[in-house]
Amino acid sequence: MARTNSSSRGLAALAFVVAGTVAFSAQTASRDKLAAATTAQCTFVVYATGNWKNGEAVGELKTGKLSVHFIEINTDEGSARMAGGFGVYDIIVRLSPGALHFIQAFRDGPLYTTTVFDKESRDGKLKAVHTRHEYADITLPGFTSKPEQYYGECVVGQ
Repeated sequence: MARTNSSSRGLAALAFVVAGTVAFSAQTASRDKLAAATTAQCTFVVYATGNWKNGEAVGELKTGKLSVHFIEINTDEGSARMAGGFGVYDIIVRLSPGALHFIQAFRDGPLYTTTVFDKESRDGKLKAVHTRHEYADITLPGFTSKPEQYYGECVVGQ
């Protein structure tokens, strides 16, 4: 009986090591993919909005689709371009352990950030979050007027 327990423990330890090695290998591949990225096509389908009512912070979870496309990514220089419905913008990019960050600071106030994590969501896509720091007293349909945070995934290309 003791031999079976030792064998079971040994097999469990081996399975743990193999699973850890596979996870580490996948994470390393995703990290290398981020470092070599020249494009990133991101799609976000769930988002949270923030506001203040009677002085209290409140949030609301919503569904909707937002697409963000980054081109000419150069992680060595820290530069990229964001292509959108209103044109193409030069932005800052930072590669860090575990993530690739895109930073767009508008001259007229808003700040947008997108982070692509080195964690796969499915089918080779990587988990991502996009945040918009804006505030306006009025709400215009189709425009950001309150802080928003989007959740989704990106396809990274070389």
